[in-house]
Amino acid sequence: MDTVEYTQRPDLPPSTLVAAFGGWNDAGQAASTAIRFLADAWGAAEFASIDPDEFYDFTTERPVVRFTETEQRAISWPANTFAYHAEAGRGFVLHVGSEPHLRWKTFLSTFLRVARESNCQRIVTIGGLVGDAVHTRPVPRFGYSMDPDLQPRIERLGLRASRYQGPTGIVGVLHDACRREGLPAASVWVAVPQYLGPTPNPKAALALLETLDELLDLRLDLRELRTVAAEFENSVTNAVAENAEIRELIAYLERQYDAAQAGEPPPDELPPPSAVIEDVEALLRERREGNGES
Repeated sequence: MDTVEYTQRPDLPPSTLVAAFGGWNDAGQAASTAIRFLADAWGAAEFASIDPDEFYDFTTERPVVRFTETEQRAISWPANTFAYHAEAGRGFVLHVGSEPHLRWKTFLSTFLRVARESNCQRIVTIGGLVGDAVHTRPVPRFGYSMDPDLQPRIERLGLRASRYQGPTGIVGVLHDACRREGLPAASVWVAVPQYLGPTPNPKAALALLETLDELLDLRLDLRELRTVAAEFENSVTNAVAENAEIRELIAYLERQYDAAQAGEPPPDELPPPSAVIEDVEALLRERREGNGES
């Protein structure tokens, strides 16, 4: 059985595939939020998906049941979908999905087949990681390129490659596959604060989109998302205002961030204990539930 299901076969000009994978590669849901913003802004049309059956452990990531408009139960399976948008002689393929559990090499072979069959000449991945970030400061950004056309822009944007070594996610393995196949590729990441836990972070998503906008000349209208990001920052600040320990953690991270920007040594004092991070997560969760958010 074919692992790719096409609903249509768009005839695309030379295209760029922009990809995000939820989960390990998507702290604060920054990358998946950014892709969905692009899909909505462009009215991108879905045209293909990867059958999840061979690539997921459904006891780890279970399918979800929901009621339809006709009150019938419908099952949603872990998905990897592709949508397209074309304008002015260039095309974009947008991928959003879940990091697979099984058979990564086969999954990536399938993924790259969709890219080739869609006339994609490069791949740009986006992601979010937990790092030394603080919600009151600009979002730290990282990037690297194996695409000679994009490398000068990466440098002009001041994006530096992460020095991380260790276990990697599907994005790291995808870029290795692109390197071996000679497919130009680049990656952009943002760091989100550890103390925000899994809270969706529109400020981080905005930073990714602003970077993609400059990197790929997208000419996006980001005014509404900038408003949402500012409201998010204010919401976090208000949520922690009455907790002295959390304020101490944030003040420490602000000093750490400012020292790094000034090229100075980091502050000597130790950060507050990790238990404070759990308090922040609980505060934000209570605030979301109080506002009727899921």
